[in-house]
Amino acid sequence: MVQLKKFANERFSALICIDPFNQRVRLDDYSGKVRDVIQSVLQEAAGCGASKVIVKVRREHMPFFLEKGFRLEGVFSHYFLGSDAYGMSLFLTEERMRCPYWLKEDEIVASIQEKPIKSDPEKWQDDYVMRKANISDTQMLAKLYDTVFETYPTPMNKPDYIQKVMEEGTVFYAVEHDGQIVSAASAEINATYGHAELTDCATLPSYRKLGFMHHLILALEKELQSIYIYVFYSLARALSYGMNQVFYQLGYTYTGRFQNNCYIFDKIEDMNLWVKTPNKS
Repeated sequence: MVQLKKFANERFSALICIDPFNQRVRLDDYSGKVRDVIQSVLQEAAGCGASKVIVKVRREHMPFFLEKGFRLEGVFSHYFLGSDAYGMSLFLTEERMRCPYWLKEDEIVASIQEKPIKSDPEKWQDDYVMRKANISDTQMLAKLYDTVFETYPTPMNKPDYIQKVMEEGTVFYAVEHDGQIVSAASAEINATYGHAELTDCATLPSYRKLGFMHHLILALEKELQSIYIYVFYSLARALSYGMNQVFYQLGYTYTGRFQNNCYIFDKIEDMNLWVKTPNKS
């Protein structure tokens, strides 16, 4: 299970995510003496046997991380209340650095970017219902994620976990057909910095190519805008042509790729970063 650790002393503060399942440590926020922050993150990584460290840093602090071997993987535009966050990573094992699909993933992004933006989305079919999900839907949502994903970075196949993240503020939208949820997506909101991650995108195989995800993302964006959140980002499987195309068609900008980021489907995979800011809306 993911563990969030908060550090605060006279030198620095930091919010560090310990993620044993994905064998990684992530720095989500920090202030104070940057070199002390880096030392703390690396100590946590060594303590839990992580093979990758991921940090989100402010532009002026990039040199401190570069000198410790971190490299830039993606840019979270407008992440810190309008200022960009730079996603940097340090690989701690040779195995974690191996990347056999990188050129193929480059080709997928290039192919998607060559396509014109469609002005009209897929027409909605009346026998499907799209709605905001609630606590009573956790069983059906868990069943959806368990069916779609062989493995997933978080335990979305467990109703209790879905209820927990809902209670913490994550918003889910779902498509229902014949009494079951056949497609869903969520938004994890960071009210402090005014952005949201669009994630947990899943559609049953027999319902794909019906354009549900396009409508779900739009519904989530509208919900977020109603609470004054205007910066959206998502990490999409770099090998998934369909999901990357959805974000491109919705006006998101590709801003990088996180190598061997997490376990999803049947292996550890690279994840493409897509960002949408007020300037793109």
